[in-house]
Amino acid sequence: MPMVSGIIVAAGKGTRMGAKVDKLFLELDGAPVIVHTWRRFEQARIIDEIILVVREGLQPTYQEIAKKYEFRKRFRLVAGGAERQDSVWNGLQAIVAEAEIVVIQDGARPCTSDELIKTTIIAAREVGAAVAAQPITDTIKESADGRFIARTLERSKLWSVQTPQTFRAEIIRRALEEVRKRKLTVSDDTAACELIGQAVKLVASAEPNPKVTRREDVSFVEMLLRRGRGSSESFGP
Repeated sequence: MPMVSGIIVAAGKGTRMGAKVDKLFLELDGAPVIVHTWRRFEQARIIDEIILVVREGLQPTYQEIAKKYEFRKRFRLVAGGAERQDSVWNGLQAIVAEAEIVVIQDGARPCTSDELIKTTIIAAREVGAAVAAQPITDTIKESADGRFIARTLERSKLWSVQTPQTFRAEIIRRALEEVRKRKLTVSDDTAACELIGQAVKLVASAEPNPKVTRREDVSFVEMLLRRGRGSSESFGP
């Protein structure tokens, strides 16, 4: 079977949580956020290897985490870059040459289901690129100055994208090469695909798949982790 590489991006500073708080090491349901995310990829049989892109200097910390939580799947630690796209690029350089599919995951998104990972991989194999997403249900307003409403957007066409963002390896490499060539900054990996005209399939998240970004996210994510603790058997040994 063609190999699947998982890249967990864990090199961000997380400024919205507060200058002195590293959200990846907040303990939720008995373990740091990054451990829950790593464990999802550790237990997903379809993932063959894991690349963790971390802040320079934290490699020993992640080695200790792997030892403490008995992670056995092959992993590599890679230093992050100045922007998220640079961190993903660094991670891509570390995947095995045989990797057909690359699954890119936010380190601070610890509730992603095994089924969602699998579904994005299937979609990426079919069309080249796929992203976990949810349709927008709130009424969305646009404001030019942050004070007053300028107009109402048509929500039926709007989706909130998440991770995993999953690609054929050669496609995401080509997309990020174009970003680097043009010296652009993109907010996520699917935006790089838009630059090269690559279609990206939306994969609806059937279950909550939040990212720990602000303090108010913590209690909700911890509740989801506790609720899902008993279903970990579905991932297999």
